[in-house]
Amino acid sequence: MTLVAIILATLAAGIGSVWLAALLMGAGLKGGGGSVGPQRLLSLAAGALLATAFMHLLPEAFESHMDAHDLFATLLVGLVFFFLLDKAELWHHGHEHSHGLPAASGHGATGHDHAAAVLQGRAHAHPHGHDHAHDPEHAHAHHHGPKVAGGWAVLTGDSVHCFGDGILIASAFVADMRLGVIAAFSVLAHEVPHHMGDLVVLRQTSPNRRMALVKVSLAGAVTALGGLVGYFLVGQLHDLLPYFLAVASSSFVYVALADLIPQLQKRLSARETMAQIVWLLVGMGLVMLVSGAAHIH
Repeated sequence: MTLVAIILATLAAGIGSVWLAALLMGAGLKGGGGSVGPQRLLSLAAGALLATAFMHLLPEAFESHMDAHDLFATLLVGLVFFFLLDKAELWHHGHEHSHGLPAASGHGATGHDHAAAVLQGRAHAHPHGHDHAHDPEHAHAHHHGPKVAGGWAVLTGDSVHCFGDGILIASAFVADMRLGVIAAFSVLAHEVPHHMGDLVVLRQTSPNRRMALVKVSLAGAVTALGGLVGYFLVGQLHDLLPYFLAVASSSFVYVALADLIPQLQKRLSARETMAQIVWLLVGMGLVMLVSGAAHIH
């Protein structure tokens, strides 16, 4: 029963987030005004991830017999681990582009290229694989140079981080069915704006929008593979489950604080700032709502 739930949840999070992203883009999603734009989605995703980490994953880990000091140490090591791999990916990204494009003035091409990658939804991917998610409208606006040659690179990175998502979801399901549902919802929430960026990149490299959707959906389906591996891996190491949950928490916290929230730190009007705060709270509230619904069932 747990395995079936993991497969269904990972497919919903992996492929469902892609289709929802495409649906929102097809509906003419805009970033300004009072619409539910990418900035609002980023706020919602950050709230969902933080609530899941601090209100569910960490409490579940600390309810075990494991020493609190060891669990906090695991959380700290996880954060540093993700930071280091993030830096490694940034270095690789800058090195790769420094050979592909002519250098700009003082700072060279690396900084400019990374900024362009950010605007195209291709920012650095950390081991948990959460690439930056960005405004598709800005991606089109700033894409005036050569066509992006990183379509397959995006899909590869997508597949890796979706695999990691699957393992984290499986870890949560093995601990508690309700916790698994919450984790799957949080993954889906933060993958929607990310997949919007992926779809923009692939549509830049290919005029076939349907094929772009198929490719990103296949990458999202790798989440289920990660779920299968996670189920058997965590099952064999059940005594270490609290540590898996601590690592999952560190991943969620890192994504929210290092990837999502910095994108919200812009000089905005009081109204737009309040909208960000409201959507952040909505994300937290939705996690609580999903938790209550899963508990009832």
